[in-house]
Amino acid sequence: MLSRLDCPAVTASADIARLIISCPDQHGIVAAVSQTIAELGGNIISLDQYSTGVEGGQFFQRTVFHLPGFAAARPEVEAAIEAKLAGRFSMDWQLTDAARPKRVAIFASKTDHCLLDLLWRHRRGELPVDIAMVISNHADLADDVRTFGIPYFHVPVDKHNKAAAEAKHLELLQGNVDLIVLARYMQILSPEFLEQVGAPIINIHHSFLPAFIGAGPYQKAKDRGVKLIGATAHYVTEDLDEGPIIEQDVIRVSHADDVAQLTRYGADVERAVLSRAVKWHCEDRVIRHGNTTIVF
Repeated sequence: MLSRLDCPAVTASADIARLIISCPDQHGIVAAVSQTIAELGGNIISLDQYSTGVEGGQFFQRTVFHLPGFAAARPEVEAAIEAKLAGRFSMDWQLTDAARPKRVAIFASKTDHCLLDLLWRHRRGELPVDIAMVISNHADLADDVRTFGIPYFHVPVDKHNKAAAEAKHLELLQGNVDLIVLARYMQILSPEFLEQVGAPIINIHHSFLPAFIGAGPYQKAKDRGVKLIGATAHYVTEDLDEGPIIEQDVIRVSHADDVAQLTRYGADVERAVLSRAVKWHCEDRVIRHGNTTIVF
């Protein structure tokens, strides 16, 4: 059975908008948002909400609505939200146009399964994104990427001078992308880079962590008799692999599976988890709250 998150997204058009809000939970928020949209001539298509507590909780809502001529009316919509909602409810809010896909940069190293899966899904129209570029510290995947018509930038990383590579990354990225995806990019990003890049970053890794750190995690898992193989997609923060989690999944394995099979299972689940995380982020379904996430 498909879950709510697996259901097909509403087809994007120039007249569909998404309003994402966060504020202290209180009486009348849903009614006020609905009334404001109705007064503007909009029709709500879907609405998801969540509160962290009945009293003293934080309230989150994702509202998708249709408004004829939204692009032209956007300043009026933003002014109405600010005047009628933001101050009244101490509300943080974001308004996005569903017809404008987010521009994404993908970082990769030598491992190709997550990268090529994202490019393939994008080509099939399954990811609502515009892939602006692929950046890698190796040249190995250049030919594969260029068959998709995506620019490929090889930026070698000198372990003794990572700052030079990150300076080049910033030159390529700043002002050009809305999201960065680490598709098995095997380099640690510096706090300085994270502070300057100006876009959220999503990473994928196996879900053994914090166990089996370092090289050869599937051999270590085999040696310990692991029965579940999983993957985690999360936002990148200065705390390595400890950012807010967007999506996770697992598959069951057995003692009969060798290391090669465990590795294949791991690649399968990593592909699925990362693609879902990227899709949900780009559909404005993920709201960060401290070190956790609400995913509508």
